[in-house]
Amino acid sequence: MTIKEIQHEIVDEFSMFDDWMQRYEYMIELGKSLPLIEDKYKTEDNIIKGCQSKVWVHAEMKDDKLVFSADSDAIITKGIIAILIRAFSNHTPAEIIDADTQFIDEIGLKEHLSPTRANGLVSMIKQLKLYAIAYQTQLN
Repeated sequence: MTIKEIQHEIVDEFSMFDDWMQRYEYMIELGKSLPLIEDKYKTEDNIIKGCQSKVWVHAEMKDDKLVFSADSDAIITKGIIAILIRAFSNHTPAEIIDADTQFIDEIGLKEHLSPTRANGLVSMIKQLKLYAIAYQTQLN
């Protein structure tokens, strides 16, 4: 599946819920299915700056695709990073760099987060893209 197709799938899933309490519960469930980061990667270097809670993200190349793992000490934040990893993991760095994040607006995520969580969301997206840029640079 392309990043765009995965994003459409996520938008469709969120549209099944009538209210934001159900969407938050769904995000918490998604967080529980997150590919967890190994403890050895839970370092200062892997913490996303700009998040209120602690979020660790690790990236590595496997078969020319970038694979992310993550964890957070907050359940909603864990759900947010799980959504982003689902959309961007297992794609090439170039695909991740070129991908837009319009789907975040389509599910209404930013407007239903506190300002600090919304800033954290932006920081998470930025960090995933920075990993992609770093790996893309290594490939060239």
